[in-house]
Amino acid sequence: MSNPTFDSSHFLKHVTTQPGVYRMLDAEHQVIYVGKAKNLKNRLSSYFQKNLSSVKTKALVAQIANIEVTVTETETEALILENNLIKEYLPKYNILLRDDKSFPYILITDHKHPRLTMHRGKKRFKGEYFGPFPSAGAVGQSLRIMQKVFPVRQCEDGFYKARSRPCLQHQLKRCSAPCVEGYVSDEQYLEQVDLVKTFLAGKSQDVIDSLIAKMEKASEQLHFEDAAFYRDQITALRKVTEQNNVSGTIDEIDVLAFSQDKGLCTVHVLYIRDQKVLGSKNYSPTVPADSEPSEIITSFISQFYLNGIGGQNIPKTIIVPTLTEDLDELSEAISQIRNRKVELIKPQRGEKYKYYQLAQKNADIDLAMKLADGRAISSKYKELKEVLKLPKIERMECFDISHTFGEYPIASCVVFGPDGPQKSDYRRYNVKGVKGGDDYGAMEFALNKRYKNVKDAQNVPDILFIDGGKGQLNKAEAFFADWPLEKAPIIVGIAKGEGRKPGLETLYLNAGAVEIDLPATSMALHLIQHIRDESHRFAITGHRNKRNKAKTQSVLQDIPGVGGKRRQALLKNFGGLQGVLAAKIEDLAKVPGISKQLAQEIHGFLHDGD
Repeated sequence: MSNPTFDSSHFLKHVTTQPGVYRMLDAEHQVIYVGKAKNLKNRLSSYFQKNLSSVKTKALVAQIANIEVTVTETETEALILENNLIKEYLPKYNILLRDDKSFPYILITDHKHPRLTMHRGKKRFKGEYFGPFPSAGAVGQSLRIMQKVFPVRQCEDGFYKARSRPCLQHQLKRCSAPCVEGYVSDEQYLEQVDLVKTFLAGKSQDVIDSLIAKMEKASEQLHFEDAAFYRDQITALRKVTEQNNVSGTIDEIDVLAFSQDKGLCTVHVLYIRDQKVLGSKNYSPTVPADSEPSEIITSFISQFYLNGIGGQNIPKTIIVPTLTEDLDELSEAISQIRNRKVELIKPQRGEKYKYYQLAQKNADIDLAMKLADGRAISSKYKELKEVLKLPKIERMECFDISHTFGEYPIASCVVFGPDGPQKSDYRRYNVKGVKGGDDYGAMEFALNKRYKNVKDAQNVPDILFIDGGKGQLNKAEAFFADWPLEKAPIIVGIAKGEGRKPGLETLYLNAGAVEIDLPATSMALHLIQHIRDESHRFAITGHRNKRNKAKTQSVLQDIPGVGGKRRQALLKNFGGLQGVLAAKIEDLAKVPGISKQLAQEIHGFLHDGD
């Protein structure tokens, strides 16, 4: 529902149909959202429809007190202006990409004997800068590689000026010792510096060709020591080049992949230059609740390249996730920044798709690490305490029941502490004496097994989660009705939402009298989902093991003359029941303790009616 103080119908009557940018402001005149449109009237009208499906859009529209528009000549101009305004206002309903670290460069200083070093920040020193690199680690790796190939100094100026004799780096053949007279001429040293510059420009083969020419010339002039030096340099450079080349033919490309779950997201950027994986970096945009994945990745690409966060070295090809929208506008805007054509491509096949798969794997791994990060767990605990109004949470337990149509029921109990799962405290219970499919009875059995002998309040959880609705919750509360200890857990039922989709769960307390619906982005809900999923995983694993063991034993148990030791020998020799079923009579007879006659009986029993 729109803000009653903003007359949307009057505004929409007079707004233009041209392309441009719009700024939505709240009652305090703060810019809360910036957007662009090919047709401003059509785009803005979509915000004020009666049936808005997006929760985020509903929340945004409810706060609109005014809308300002700026008309542009083209969609590309609108995209660039939109990006600049987002950077200026940092609206709370826009996807925001912040990166407070400047990218590192490799600097070759402007000295008599230039130094090779890493530089970050303003380019205040004279010299040539190469980069940017995705991380300090990538710079460090490049400097180590060049130290093995090119004997150019990397030492501090103070150290260089104070030398009276060569240091250890010279003895290791990693520096030609320009600090001390008589070891290398200025001409020879600057020759190596030029080779470093060519190498950093991504022209490794040109460096090798140049060194080959120098080696051949030195050999012709009978300067065999110099020829040997160039030969060793060529060998080292070829080795380094082979180690760093990727199996492909693409010279320069950026590859972006996107991963999102439980309110967190990661964009992984993979940099490939001169057929080498130069490095990669993970980014975590600030994302408003209920943002669509396509909106997140499209906004990221716009800000990443148009704001220079990705550095100045924009490649001619950028691989983007399939969810990316506005490819033509983004390509045109980035091309203007780069001053030459940039193509944005969605991966389909071949080399580019292989690179995209690699980037996607890294994005998924980074997101998994973020979800498991201790700081994230701490934030989740804090929010859960606020939701349930608890002063502290030291221990949480969750129960789940798993069975197949009532057979082989297993109950699980998982335990979480302030640092996450406490797997040493996990327990499984074989449910006995309960009618098949009676989940309430199975839950009562599990609770009794877990808590009947508890005498120390320290072993009582602060919160007991029950994976189920009001019925399961009532069973648990009935169990604790006559609880003898002073400390009793708060019991929370977790009912699955429509379609069993994550984020739609309802929490029940006090016999179902209290219902709590947390937003899908809630950190507390993510923690509850994690505990519930872990309980389910632990229960179903135990159930499958029990079911498989029972099936294996039931078939062999019924064979006359085959006891426990012989069953074990058969399973061990053939690697399981399937192997026993596939075995011939002569193979069965080779098992210790199985005669030929018994082998025939076993085979006949297993294949009766085949």
